[in-house]
Amino acid sequence: MPADDRLIVALDVPNVVQGLDLVARIGDAASFYKIGLGMLTGGGLALANELKHEQGKRIFLDMKLFDIGATIEAAVRGLAQYDLDFLTVHGDPQVVSAAATGKGATDLKILAVTILTSLDRADLDANLIRPGDIHDITLERAARALQAGADGVIASPQEAAMIRALPEAAGKLIVTPGVRPSGSATGDQKRIATPHQAIADGADHIVVGRPVWQAKDPAAAARAIIAELPAAHEDRGHNTLRKAK
Repeated sequence: MPADDRLIVALDVPNVVQGLDLVARIGDAASFYKIGLGMLTGGGLALANELKHEQGKRIFLDMKLFDIGATIEAAVRGLAQYDLDFLTVHGDPQVVSAAATGKGATDLKILAVTILTSLDRADLDANLIRPGDIHDITLERAARALQAGADGVIASPQEAAMIRALPEAAGKLIVTPGVRPSGSATGDQKRIATPHQAIADGADHIVVGRPVWQAKDPAAAARAIIAELPAAHEDRGHNTLRKAK
């Protein structure tokens, strides 16, 4: 039975060797992996290419790109050649628009970061982000990013239902980090939900890292998370993009 690709396992390990080892230990329990900045200098792009083209996995490249438009466009154009599945950029409209241009006619999905799930209102104050409820700001950033051409957004599971209700979110992806299985530690995440709640509230994919790769049996941990997800017939079917390979 194919793995449920609603679960994206974050390969938050330092290098290619440990990444390949973890994927081997997980085996067929997961089919979708996130590779982020933490592994960039440890061969992250090489690992992405290996997993995608040699092992048939789906790949989420979590770079959270932010720069002037011309640089974003050039960077995304280069990354799109790897034939990966998801790429993150910051959700500022000019960044999203440049990324959408850079990906061209490829199948790469550009996901906009709204507000990092590790941040709360106190963090926004420290960063001089305008006053207001963090959920409202996230919702507004999501709408603007989608209008600018994002294929979806990264958002806390606590905002998934609100974003799913946006007119701009029709046919778009919602990917939620900050997901913790029942009974697991929250770590550095401040706005979290269980796997079941995140999907029920409108997310297409959940991203889980430490509860899988820190487990003694990562494959069993991945299967336990998938077991928490709503059954396919309960998933409201609000998006078919996630099923596209």
